[in-house]
Amino acid sequence: MATVLGTSASSSSTVAMLASRSLSSYSTTSSLPSFSPIPGFCQGRKFYGGIGLKVRKRRSQFQVSVSNVATETGPAQEQARRLVSTESQRPVYPFSAIVGQDEMKLCLLLNVIDPKIGGVMIMGDRGTGKSTTVRSLVDLLPEIKVVAGDPYNSDPNDSDLMGIEVREKISRGEELSITLTKINMVDLPLGATEDRVCGTIDIEKALTEGVKAFEPGLLAKANRGILYVDEVNLLDDHLVDVLLDSAASGWNTVEREGISISHPARFILIGSGNPEEGELRPQLLDRFGMHAQVSTVKDAELRVKIVEERARFDRNPKEFRESYKAEQEKLQQQISSARSSLSAVTIDHDLRVKISKVCAELNVDGLRGDIVTNRGARALAALKGREKVTAEEIATVIPNCLRHRLRKDPLESIDSGLLVIEKFYEVFS
Repeated sequence: MATVLGTSASSSSTVAMLASRSLSSYSTTSSLPSFSPIPGFCQGRKFYGGIGLKVRKRRSQFQVSVSNVATETGPAQEQARRLVSTESQRPVYPFSAIVGQDEMKLCLLLNVIDPKIGGVMIMGDRGTGKSTTVRSLVDLLPEIKVVAGDPYNSDPNDSDLMGIEVREKISRGEELSITLTKINMVDLPLGATEDRVCGTIDIEKALTEGVKAFEPGLLAKANRGILYVDEVNLLDDHLVDVLLDSAASGWNTVEREGISISHPARFILIGSGNPEEGELRPQLLDRFGMHAQVSTVKDAELRVKIVEERARFDRNPKEFRESYKAEQEKLQQQISSARSSLSAVTIDHDLRVKISKVCAELNVDGLRGDIVTNRGARALAALKGREKVTAEEIATVIPNCLRHRLRKDPLESIDSGLLVIEKFYEVFS
């Protein structure tokens, strides 16, 4: 039985449901298998932990059907679930109310405008508002078109971002139900298991219906959204390997208890951490498109303002959020406008050559630095409402795009971001 159901998860609610059923429905006289004249076939009832389950065996193998999705919900149910989820969420500190930390805020906004930048790694002192800033991004996330009831947030217009079931529906000529939803932000806790992250077998459906069904994990939920890992430098190595695999291919492949399934897992990876608590593996660090450094505010007046604003929010979160509603809406419009005009923003060939020259002279490994710098500069130009990238946009984003890609010199005392700036002015002068 353990072979069929899997041992990676348990469902106490299912067991309680089954146990509460009347035992009269399970005949105790049929506990012995009734033999059939067909060779290699038997049918009967077996008892596992006091619960009677009807099983069918054929040549010592359980006959079960395989379905890829654990639950199917209609558009109305999905809308109701999202509404309840929104109302039950705790109030989030407004993004516009965050004082200072302009570098971190800019990196986050650029990733929302162009998700292909590849996420951002935020490193800095404890208590500097890293987690608060990332979570405040939820209010600014735009709406996207998804296939209603699909657990992978499939894009109805892009086959690379579609789940297998949606592709099969399109190939059969079925009409898709499309709905608008906000981009998801999924938190990955440090104590998460690999099964919860990747997905696993649906124990409840296996017990109640006798079928193998896949229960999607956090990577499925984060598809076309944001995956946030707080204290990412403390993440277990086996979870880091999972993130590396998904970030590299854009797909998550699950091999569990006879189930083999792949689904799209393209997400903006955002991580935060304190460098004093441990270094991040170079392989994972390279997967972050941008790197933001956060330091403690030294200005006394600014510190007092931050404390007062936080006290106002703690006293009455709803009233505090209302006071920043106009600024939040203005920023939302800016992001929406930048996303729609991004494809029209151009960058001259000469500027592209100079960007690559900076990367080459800094001995940056690979070409990710060149690609991310180009994308970041275009996203910043779109945010400013420009149709053409200038050296000003490149100067703003290039330290964040290359800082974490430089080779570490233990004897070097200068900050890596300053090295990038020096080389930039040397090449662009």
